[in-house]
Amino acid sequence: MTGAGISAESGLKTFRDSGGLWEGYNVYDVATHEAWQRNPQLVLEFYNLRRKGVLEAEPNHAHRILAQLEVELDVWIITQNVDNLHERAGSSRVLHLHGEITRAQSTANPRLIYPIEGSELKMGDQCELGSQLRPFIVWFGEQVPMMDLASAWVEDADIFAVIGTSLQVYPAAGLVNHVPYETPVYLIDPGNPDVRPRENLHIIREPAGTGVEKLRHLLMLLRTDAIHRVS
Repeated sequence: MTGAGISAESGLKTFRDSGGLWEGYNVYDVATHEAWQRNPQLVLEFYNLRRKGVLEAEPNHAHRILAQLEVELDVWIITQNVDNLHERAGSSRVLHLHGEITRAQSTANPRLIYPIEGSELKMGDQCELGSQLRPFIVWFGEQVPMMDLASAWVEDADIFAVIGTSLQVYPAAGLVNHVPYETPVYLIDPGNPDVRPRENLHIIREPAGTGVEKLRHLLMLLRTDAIHRVS
């Protein structure tokens, strides 16, 4: 599971690191359904700005390592991030908990999702039903529709890694509680992640890039050891 810390190394600002502001906007003015109802133009402008930043950013070392690990391991990524940097790095199985900034959603039928051409979504852009399109983002106060699938992935994991998230944003942070008791958990974060003590908990106090490099080394050692035991 990845969070804002992994994308920060690609130059994308995080909410918590900017005092509750994204690019000078108060979160409650741009990232709630009430904000959309009150001033949709402002919401669209805010996400157009963020989308432009995402399109200009490049996957970093941590993104690329996770993609490369698919050659040796069965890697599934649950991300709290709305950017597409995992996919652009080459990861093939990515579940976005909070939506995707490069897509738009119908306001009449939330199951209708469309790719956004370029960086801008505008007032007057409509779905096939004739309703205004909104950013395909799970706003504060909205349900997280992919939580059940994410929980199933976590419950089936042989190894669970948490990269670049402080585990303070719920319900996503609660996924770590779905990890089977015997499953090793690796936490990569330079701070002090909010996680309860448990068996097989390994904390790597590093930024995402260097932390994921260490994780890759550990996983390759585990894989080699498992192969030797089988043979």
